[in-house]
Amino acid sequence: MELVVARIGRAHGIKGEVTVEVRTDEPEVRLAPGAVLATDPPGTGPLTIETGRVHSGRLLLRFSGVADRSAAEALRNTLLIAEVDPQETPEDPEEYYDHQLIDLDVVTRDGTEVGRITEISHLPYQDLLVVARPGGGEVLIPFVHEIVPEIDLAEQRAVIDPPPGLLEEQPGVDGADGADGAEDGRR
Repeated sequence: MELVVARIGRAHGIKGEVTVEVRTDEPEVRLAPGAVLATDPPGTGPLTIETGRVHSGRLLLRFSGVADRSAAEALRNTLLIAEVDPQETPEDPEEYYDHQLIDLDVVTRDGTEVGRITEISHLPYQDLLVVARPGGGEVLIPFVHEIVPEIDLAEQRAVIDPPPGLLEEQPGVDGADGADGAEDGRR
């Protein structure tokens, strides 16, 4: 199974290093020197990590064969993809891989059906579960323990305890009211 583990950002310096937006909870394993990663778009890879270091809170990587700023800049926005055994699980029992959560049924504590997880959105401030509603549309559920207290992989369900208003229809979420999406409620 393939997992996106990072997205390449801008070039850093003149020797081929790039910044990366980490999308894995195990960067020390997935983004270690020697790791060979597939890419999206596929034509830019595979890429082998030569070195990695943290600078000013950002992970910097250098890939074999990428020796200067121009070559590094050409990799910008490339997704880095690791091959993972589908049976593999994170060490922490409170962590999950995206593929483990996709297609789980979502219910409230009292058993009310909410929908099914279709996607995990990894945002800088938190992860969101994208849940398709049975009657159409979707709802975004913050993936935090206070709102999602239980994930039961054996039963293929996620139990949520939504705060008031979270599950109510919101105008403009799906663009049906003609809004251009410029005002999405984030500040």
